[in-house]
Amino acid sequence: MSGAPDAIVVGAGPNGLVAANLLADAGWQVLVLEAEDEPGGAVRSDRGVHPDFVSDMFSAFYPLAVASPALAGLQLERWGLAWSHAPAVLANPLPDGRCAVLYRDAERTAANLETFAPGDGDAYLRLLDRWDRLDPDLLHTLLGPFPPVRPAAGLLRRLPRRAACGCCGP
Repeated sequence: MSGAPDAIVVGAGPNGLVAANLLADAGWQVLVLEAEDEPGGAVRSDRGVHPDFVSDMFSAFYPLAVASPALAGLQLERWGLAWSHAPAVLANPLPDGRCAVLYRDAERTAANLETFAPGDGDAYLRLLDRWDRLDPDLLHTLLGPFPPVRPAAGLLRRLPRRAACGCCGP
């Protein structure tokens, strides 16, 4: 880099790297500063537990990354990014040996949740249906420019007048 940078990004985690890339794509000279030896922030893995297994060191569950307009705009697939989706995306093991698991397959998740209490599986499917109906406005509210006035208004129009959280009935 010649001369002073137009922007200095502190931190080479996912947000810092996306910001730096967007600025660089806009023609800015960007300097990224990172205190750690490797970039990635809390998104890092290693084989420290056992050489045959890759373990997440910090944070690894970023379900909205694939839907992010900022990441999509970087066209990272051109550079080899391939999204990987595990069949079981989240698990919560309990002290009694049982484990609540969220799968990419809704019916499989519902069957697992039903083992905890009768009706939990159906409640999950009802909640998932509600989230699916909110999806377009919800994603634009979460991932769009701030303040998200239009998408939030659309989201509010889709919510029922009561039980907006989906946990207390239709």
